[in-house]
Amino acid sequence: MPEGNSIPADLDWIRAAPEGEEGPGPWIEIAYGKDDDAVYLRETSDPENVVTTTQKKWDAFVLGVQAGEFDHFVEGVD
Repeated sequence: MPEGNSIPADLDWIRAAPEGEEGPGPWIEIAYGKDDDAVYLRETSDPENVVTTTQKKWDAFVLGVQAGEFDHFVEGVD
């Protein structure tokens, strides 16, 4: 993780938006640290508010989403 909660300026942000969607979202954007094990997340509508986690934790989260472990959070959401 970066020291002092500093966010590298040269991150390549990837927008996690449905295919073909345009506009500002709000969408989640993800960037992977280039010189560390960090994964950075932010919303397009609030790019200064960045959450940082590790690659291992991010991978566990993604696998949990794929396995349906968080489906109960979106029940009834269209």
